[in-house]
Amino acid sequence: MFELKFDEKTCLTCPTFDCLVKCQYMDIDRDNAKTEMKKLITGEDSFVLHQCTTCYSCEEYCERGNHPFYLITDLQEKKGILPMPKPLQTQFINIPVPTRKDIPQFWGAEEPVISLCLFPEYINVINESKLFEELSIIIGRYFFCQLMYLHSGNPSLIRERLPGVIENIAKHNFKEVIFLHDECYSTFTSYTDAYGIEVPFKPIHFFTYLYNKLKERKAEITPLNKKVAYQRNCSSRLTPDIEHLVDDIFELIGVERVERKYDRINALCCGGVIRGQQKYDLFRDVQKKNVEDMVDVGVDYCVFNCPACFDSLSENVSKNGIKPIMMHNLCLLALGDKIGGK
Repeated sequence: MFELKFDEKTCLTCPTFDCLVKCQYMDIDRDNAKTEMKKLITGEDSFVLHQCTTCYSCEEYCERGNHPFYLITDLQEKKGILPMPKPLQTQFINIPVPTRKDIPQFWGAEEPVISLCLFPEYINVINESKLFEELSIIIGRYFFCQLMYLHSGNPSLIRERLPGVIENIAKHNFKEVIFLHDECYSTFTSYTDAYGIEVPFKPIHFFTYLYNKLKERKAEITPLNKKVAYQRNCSSRLTPDIEHLVDDIFELIGVERVERKYDRINALCCGGVIRGQQKYDLFRDVQKKNVEDMVDVGVDYCVFNCPACFDSLSENVSKNGIKPIMMHNLCLLALGDKIGGK
């Protein structure tokens, strides 16, 4: 029903093939990258399909506006190359499915509204903090963004289910929707654009809202004077234009994002998906590099925006003397507000 926007000529005339050459989980030189990309474009088998960790990074590395990651995941599904074991894939598929049935106004939601997707642990954070007191909440399977199926080898499920999710949100007549998770925001911006799926509302990234609210309360902020590492989650690769807001927020609340090797465009993922693929040696190596990099530059906090990344990496950073914290809780600390959730 929906076809990927992918310009083959633009791809094959790329002078660098950085989408594959820069991959931190596969060792590919420029000549091999060109050969393998030709295979992917013609639908042939390639070792890329078998070794891909589904970290999304090639989307950011591509300088030509193509969608190499979406191409890879579509081919994995067509060829039955599962990036994770079948039982785990089945578990992913059976997460409650959104329906097109009429749904009631959710908790009397009115704008401004935030979607928490499938993360109920953040309901109290939103309800109890003055920073978020104006927000209504939508949450649950009716609003589940579906993008996680890029990790499980079922991207067609996204295109099958996403129109129903969009319809469920549209029934509320919201003009704008704030999305807590990068994955949700990227669904309704990068992914829908790549496949020509219409979105009848304006997606707003949580960091946009957070930065604007912090500016309003700037006089109440007590600079934290801490050094931090930011753990980029994989789906942030789909919308790198949001990255500057991390620095803007850190500047407002008085923390230093210490320069390190595995940050920004060179960031390593949290390893959670790699562990799910049962590539345990690679998982341990990725986490080791990531945490050692933070320890070497002497940070006080490891800051997350993704609950899954927090779950995957927080224990490891804690063992190394670094406090894991979600971005919103770090901001609440600067305001002297009560923090909650993770």
